[in-house]
Amino acid sequence: MKSKISEITVLLAFFIVFMQFSVWAEQEAQTPTGIERLKKQIEGVIRGVEGEVGVAVKHLESGQELYINGDMHFPMASVFKVPILLEVMAQIKEGKFTLKDEISIQKTDQHLGSGMLSDLEAPGIKLSLRNLITLMMIISDNSATDILLTKVGAENVNQRLRGYGIEEITVNRTCQHLIMDFVGMDYEKYKGISLDEFSEVYRAERKKDPEAFKEASKKFSLIMKDQSTPRAMNKLLEMIYKKEVLDEESCDLIISIMLECQTGQGRIKGDLPSRTEVAHKTGTIGGTVNDSGIIYLPDNLGHVALTVFTKDMTLKSKDVEEIIAKISKFVYDYFYFTS
Repeated sequence: MKSKISEITVLLAFFIVFMQFSVWAEQEAQTPTGIERLKKQIEGVIRGVEGEVGVAVKHLESGQELYINGDMHFPMASVFKVPILLEVMAQIKEGKFTLKDEISIQKTDQHLGSGMLSDLEAPGIKLSLRNLITLMMIISDNSATDILLTKVGAENVNQRLRGYGIEEITVNRTCQHLIMDFVGMDYEKYKGISLDEFSEVYRAERKKDPEAFKEASKKFSLIMKDQSTPRAMNKLLEMIYKKEVLDEESCDLIISIMLECQTGQGRIKGDLPSRTEVAHKTGTIGGTVNDSGIIYLPDNLGHVALTVFTKDMTLKSKDVEEIIAKISKFVYDYFYFTS
């Protein structure tokens, strides 16, 4: 009898161990591994967020990549200054002008939004193209951007991108035009006014029809202009880094300037180790808070192109920046510890 009980006990114990092993094996099979695990981590960060988030990630040496809403279109905001710079460098290479060429800044060149050119006294300012590029990329100066875009032409920017096989980035408007569309003002009617005049007109228009301004900002992301997919912007970064566009000297200059970017320090760079180098460009307008760049991993572990685009976000900009920072840290950790 005791032998029978002992036998049953052993069988029962074996059955329990077998069941536990089966459950563990099933859980292991369901646990994402490799790049899929990183994707799950990023999805966890953006789950429940009101608005749209698009992410593109690619380790440039190994080719490992992932996309979340990678083919969705987003307003680029100031990230569109990257393709503008590409066209400026291309036309310099073609001999149309040089980095040393100077432009006299007029009052009508001082435009809305970020930067410092609009705070200076004009006329009386003369800047080289090299300095305008620096202002556009490092402090995201809108006036410098509009001067450069007007010089090279938006249609040429797009044609250049198509020539490189990039179809999903489109540059259409100056920063001035873009901001006027965002606040619901008629650009064609007011495009020639000074900043002082704009302030007066803006207050009068907003007082006359406050709802029109609210509606314009709500519909802004639906305007299919100055938009890109995360995948396309990441591809452009990769081509610049790998010198698959223009020439080596031009690509090196673009990257070196992007490494000096001073805006959006709480985004891609936010949670990374303090000395991590990131060649990036930020963009912000309304419910759009973006950052796109190349993370330099330490210990010769390579480089990661990362683009995080957002639109229609209801969170404060600072909170969206924290989301970008968390995504960036997951990306950094994954490639640092698995490379």
